[in-house]
Amino acid sequence: MLIPLVLAAAAMNAAMVAASAVSTILVADELAPALGGLPNTAGVLGTAAGAVAVGRLSARSGRAHALRVGYAVAVCGAALTTLSAVGAHVALLFIGMLLLGAGNAASLLSRYAAADAVDPARQARAMSAVVWASTAGAVGGPFLLEPAGRVAGSMGLPAISGAFLLAVVAAFGAVMAASRIKPTGSGQSGVPVAGEPEPGRADRSTTVIAAAVMIVGQLAMVALMTAVPVHVHQHGQGMTMLGAMLSAHTFGMFALAPVTGWLIDRWQPRPVMLAGLATLAGAALAVALPLGWTLTPALFLLGYGWNLCYLGGSASLARQPAGSAAARSRRESRVEAWVWGVSALATAASTLLFAAGGFPLVTTVSLALAVPLLAVVAARKPVAGRPEASNGIEHPRGEPVDMVG
Repeated sequence: MLIPLVLAAAAMNAAMVAASAVSTILVADELAPALGGLPNTAGVLGTAAGAVAVGRLSARSGRAHALRVGYAVAVCGAALTTLSAVGAHVALLFIGMLLLGAGNAASLLSRYAAADAVDPARQARAMSAVVWASTAGAVGGPFLLEPAGRVAGSMGLPAISGAFLLAVVAAFGAVMAASRIKPTGSGQSGVPVAGEPEPGRADRSTTVIAAAVMIVGQLAMVALMTAVPVHVHQHGQGMTMLGAMLSAHTFGMFALAPVTGWLIDRWQPRPVMLAGLATLAGAALAVALPLGWTLTPALFLLGYGWNLCYLGGSASLARQPAGSAAARSRRESRVEAWVWGVSALATAASTLLFAAGGFPLVTTVSLALAVPLLAVVAARKPVAGRPEASNGIEHPRGEPVDMVG
């Protein structure tokens, strides 16, 4: 069963969203408005570094233990942000956001644990359930900010600290949910399974392509979305319009994840990755159009294009048959670290590109990344006998693992 994995991912996402939203306000008040984005940057960098750390711990001790440690680190991080909100040095906020990022990395990588927990015919749907759980956390967390502020006020604490207390509770809930995940046993050791082939050239090529699809999807999505609020503001549109656009985009990113999982299990990852890159390219072109009414549906498509690329690439990594379980964990975590590392790069570059040439320039850069990769993925043929060329009758990771007690 996937319930503990899904609940932990949702709780961790709620913690991250709550802390990220209010940390910007805290830094703007304590330091300067221009520095308000630094805590979120720390969270992104923490996610990238945490992905590597969680992957290495998974390789040594198994996924279940690594997830619990990652969520426990997030509890410590949330506690530090709370101390900063009640009067401690603001530096604790940045350290806390870094540690929360490690918990966020554990939440993201838990989709691979979900793939291990089910039979091969449902791997992608299991992964999509964990990704979909991010919707519950992202949507539900902000609604709890005001009640959390009132609770903090009733305790004699600053109201702004309520969001960070909420993050502590949510991250602790993730630890409790993760405690129901059983260890994966010896399958996570660094020693290859007897008779299991080591990764060859075809496997390395599959890894590179899957990683490239996920990274390009992240780059295009983050670069375009970072510029959207600036564009809306420059055209005199209010927060209501911006909220509608962001809601449409978020819906595309997460709400349709189960559909993507079904498509991958039915048609395999490669067609879904192709569809994702094509959707991203089409959405980028639509964003650059001068017709204002096209922006909201274009942002929805941008979100779903990212979803197709992210889940399609993840499923391709999860279905690779060669190499030990430890090697797979390290490979998956390295890709995740690259995905979140480029998020920081895209965020910093987006507004610079937008200031220089508006959406047409940002779109041109996105297309320059997506279109060549689309051609490469389309030209690459599945290797006979691999999961991509079959219906995945053999479990590429061995026997399914019961992850839940």
